[in-house]
Parts: sequence; structure tokens; C-alpha cells
Amino acid sequence: MPDANPPPLRQAMIGGAPMAYWDTGGDGTALVLLHPGTGSHAVWDHQRDVLAAAGYRVIGYSRRGHMDSPATGEPGFAVDDLAEMLDHLGVSRAHLVGCAQGAIVALDFALSHPKRVSRLVLACTHMGLEDADHVARSTALRPPGFAAMPADFRELGPAYRAAEPEGVARWLALEHAAIPGPKVVQPCRNRLDRAALGRLAMPVLLIGGDADLWAPPPVFRDFARAIPGSTLRILSECGHAAQWEQPEAFNAAVLDFLR
Repeated sequence: MPDANPPPLRQAMIGGAPMAYWDTGGDGTALVLLHPGTGSHAVWDHQRDVLAAAGYRVIGYSRRGHMDSPATGEPGFAVDDLAEMLDHLGVSRAHLVGCAQGAIVALDFALSHPKRVSRLVLACTHMGLEDADHVARSTALRPPGFAAMPADFRELGPAYRAAEPEGVARWLALEHAAIPGPKVVQPCRNRLDRAALGRLAMPVLLIGGDADLWAPPPVFRDFARAIPGSTLRILSECGHAAQWEQPEAFNAAVLDFLR
């Protein structure tokens, strides 16, 4: 269930636009949660208190065009917004935990600002890789019209949809509220490909779901081979939203990796 006393939602002017964020505060190492494209600052109810109780300063925010961060002005680059948000909060270096589209932002940021990333968690994502064979393979996984299918079918695994109707309803409510206006497309600063994955020097944890329609386990095993020294965890009965569908296993994997 949602936290009884979540930290207050605040706004910062980032790149000339208001951006909503929350911050648990404290003296612990900063840990930034980067939401999926279907989410916002509000999707981390299962993670925020658990990670803060473990001693981390946990930060979440909505990217441009997502809940409480209106789409104004030029879209800019998500990595520039993240860097400016960290500067605003006085954070020089942090752990990054990104899910789906948020993992792509985390990857792009780690390539642009490697000294500002202590450890990197990339979960349930196709990474946005531009290698021709990866694009062809990834596209072949999903039939024409897949993007028009219901969001819960695309994102949530069948085991979760069958077992947790109330959780599905909560997820859908947040998904419907995530992008209240025009969708903002922010380009990457770097070319994302296997060679880029090989340049990651910080410790990396990959978390996949065994029922993820976007990036099933064989795809994540390819990522693991491309990232030197990376750790791979595949969660069972889990789709594209591991942090929501299997929060206990997700949190345990993240905390074990960070420790």
C-alpha cells in the first residue's frame, strides 16, 4: 500500500522548466529512482521506505511531461535534467536505479557522467540499443499493433494480472495519470549500443523478468555479456514492471547489490 507519510512533493526549476521531485533526506548515500515511460515520481511506493530504512537518501522525480512536471519549452536531454537535479540537491555522486525508459536515462547518464554514478541498476529495459541486429531481434518479439494494446497487457506479466487485480488497478491509475499532456521525447546524449555497454566501468546490476514482453531473459543475458563484470538477476513470474510486480524480490536484489 502507499506510504502513510510520504516525503513532501517539491518543485525545482530544471532547464527552465518546473520539475517535481521528492527526497527522503538524511546523511546516507543518495539513491535516485528513474521511472518507466508509463510512470512518474509516484510509482515507487514499494521501494521508497524500504530503501530509506536501509540508510539511503532516496530521491524520485518526474521527467518532463510526466505527472507534476509540465511539458514546457524545448524537450532538452534527460541526462542534462538529471545532472541539474543532482546539482540542485547538492548531490555529487549517487546510485542510479532505472526501470524501463528510466533505465535508458540511467545508462545515458552513466556514459555521460561516469564519475557521478557509484552503482548502476538497469531493470526491465531494452536499453534503447541501436545495433541493427538488436533492433531487428527486439522488433520481432512484438507483433504489429503491440503499442496500441492495453498498457497493463504490455507492461504487467500474466501472473501478476491473474493474482493481483487490486495492484493492477492501482498501477493503471498511476499509468493513466503519468502523462497528463503532450508526450515529451527527449533524445539521448550518447549512441547506445553494445560498445557503449562495454564502456561502463561502475558496478552494474541487471534485473529482468521472465515474462517481460519487451526484453525477455535471453536479451538480458546478451546485455550481461556486453557489460564487464555485471550481475544478472531474472525474477520469476514477472513482466516488464519488476519493481511493482515483485517488489520484495526487486528490493532484495537491489539492496544486496548496493551492499
